[in-house]
Amino acid sequence: MAKKASAQLSEYLAGQGLKSTSQRDKILAVFVEAGRHLSAEELYARIKKVHPGIGYATVYRTLKLLAEAGMAEERRFEDGFTRYEYKTSEGGHHDHLICTRCRAIVEFENERIEALQQDVARNNGFLVQSHKLEIYGLCSACQGKKNKPA
Repeated sequence: MAKKASAQLSEYLAGQGLKSTSQRDKILAVFVEAGRHLSAEELYARIKKVHPGIGYATVYRTLKLLAEAGMAEERRFEDGFTRYEYKTSEGGHHDHLICTRCRAIVEFENERIEALQQDVARNNGFLVQSHKLEIYGLCSACQGKKNKPA
């Protein structure tokens, strides 16, 4: 998947008159391989372990560039952090379950929920352009933990 993503980024950069760099390719590879929602800080922590010469500003700018290229989607959850999610071309719409204790994020797809949302919009004369569903609670691991505030 990283090779396909790298080719997609190179194509976008060329179209924008920007250069493809090895630092951007390394950041993209780590981002894609993470397979989860990451903040710039979390991605930087991962990058620093394998490529210590890449700075935080480069990671941050690359995430913004990936979002502009349509390869990453910015997500702002209730905790106030902006996280980025790798956006595959074959990935359909999904929603999120977010643990308020450990901050785990679980993606899910449900056709009935999607249809219901469309029905609600249509019944109210509303044309949906985009939407997000976030459900906050405790994951199964955190449900068993005692005496720790959510």
